[in-house]
Amino acid sequence: MNDLNEQLKKLFPDHQPSNEPEQVEDTPHELYVQKEPMICQYEKRKGKPTTIISGYEGADEDFKILAKEIKSKFAVGGSFKDGEIIIQGDYRDKIMQFLKDKGFKTKRVGG
Repeated sequence: MNDLNEQLKKLFPDHQPSNEPEQVEDTPHELYVQKEPMICQYEKRKGKPTTIISGYEGADEDFKILAKEIKSKFAVGGSFKDGEIIIQGDYRDKIMQFLKDKGFKTKRVGG
């Protein structure tokens, strides 16, 4: 730790370190809950089953956060492309229940 402080002093000789704790605002991120239902559909792409979730009206960043939550909760692979969450495998029922628990309306499409 001391070596790091010495290196920082060499890089920034005029800097005076502060011992005051940094204040960080801890505000939980709220997802936009929409009025229209999100579409949860099943497709086969290249012979493999996929679950596609689309129809989110909020910001893309929020949809990406939701995609990450779904992928980690169900331990599945997937991606976020063109306003859609693409999940590997048929997880429609589990994902729809997860979204309902979060307060979203869902609509099942296909198969």
